[in-house]
Amino acid sequence: MHSISPADAHAIDDAFILDVREPDELAQARIDGALHIPLGDLVERLDEVPRDRTVYVMCHVGGRSAQAAQFLEAQGFDVVNISGGILGWYRAGLPLTLGGAE
Repeated sequence: MHSISPADAHAIDDAFILDVREPDELAQARIDGALHIPLGDLVERLDEVPRDRTVYVMCHVGGRSAQAAQFLEAQGFDVVNISGGILGWYRAGLPLTLGGAE
């Protein structure tokens, strides 16, 4: 499984980001344009994840996204884990939306 820093992921034009955090976490902070599928729902919603491009997976700090990335990779997806998750994204000063509805 490959990993990338939040800054490097942000630098990729039109990166497809999959956020596997829970809805309550998403309500606190989110990246606009990211697809949100909680880790526990990923198997049932696998058809929502594109197979024709690299998928960059994130969670809060990187643990759940690593699990999701390993699963997706085993299913044949081109996937990269965003190390540090949304917390690393925030600490790097990258754009995100705080609070509010999805």
